[in-house]
Amino acid sequence: MSFFELISTRHSVRAFEDRPIPEELVRKILEAATAAPSAGNLQSYQIVVVVKKEPKKLLSGAAHGQDFIIDASAALVFCADPKTSSSEYGERGAELYSVQDATIACAYAQLAAHSLGLGSVWVGSFDEDRASEILRITKSLRPVAILVVGYAAEEPQVTPRRQLGRISRII
Repeated sequence: MSFFELISTRHSVRAFEDRPIPEELVRKILEAATAAPSAGNLQSYQIVVVVKKEPKKLLSGAAHGQDFIIDASAALVFCADPKTSSSEYGERGAELYSVQDATIACAYAQLAAHSLGLGSVWVGSFDEDRASEILRITKSLRPVAILVVGYAAEEPQVTPRRQLGRISRII
């Protein structure tokens, strides 16, 4: 599949079969994430892969009851690492670049999952402090995105996009 086919056919999935993803596919997704560009090539993020049912259930609660997390094969939690980025870029690195690094890595992971025939949905609405507690993440990391991945149990809904003229301009 071409890149443009890949991005035009990827849509959010919120119903998953309750079955695991082979470890080799998880590895491919993580390798794609680490191929993402990052400020100064610092890769100022960490990824926590959650596959066990109980922590996924707790994450669902931290994500305001988004219960599809429970049945999905995995929840990849992308955490910004402000300390790593600030070592090179100071406050801007800590506050912005580390978050950008984590989110770009998450986007690459999402496209990789789709290319492997898996469904996914990006979750940004969650209690960061609660997620950190559940995952035993140190205070030096900040969870910024949860990528829920698994075998789709639904046909994803195609959502309309805004017209280019409304979101872009050439000057």
